[in-house]
Amino acid sequence: MGLRDTYAYAIQTAKGKFHGNAEERDGKLYFKGTVATEGEKNELWNAIKTIPTWQNDIVADIQVTGGSGAGAGAPAAAAPPAAAKTYTVKAGDTLSAIAKEHLGSAVAYMKIFELNKDQLTDPDKIKPGQVLRLP
Repeated sequence: MGLRDTYAYAIQTAKGKFHGNAEERDGKLYFKGTVATEGEKNELWNAIKTIPTWQNDIVADIQVTGGSGAGAGAPAAAAPPAAAKTYTVKAGDTLSAIAKEHLGSAVAYMKIFELNKDQLTDPDKIKPGQVLRLP
């Protein structure tokens, strides 16, 4: 019961869709790999977010390839890789520093905030390990 069961659910959700590895190490669950579509990435993130302390317990680098994954739906409907750009927050990061590095302008931080309102309530409150979508 507890985190281990929830980890198992997240790993089970990833099976067949996620190409990479998901392993428990040092009390954290590490995901690193790719999925074919944005929908599969969202499904995996929804499973990860069932872990109440996922911001502290999960380290994930999940990229969308847009490749020809076996499954229902037209492959042409997959989002282009640029639409799935993400950034994992590190200690000491600020939204403006991330915006300057990835968008070319520190004042563009609100674009990142708006895109991540599902997990951010304040542009000054980001946490290491959070995976933010970038425009």
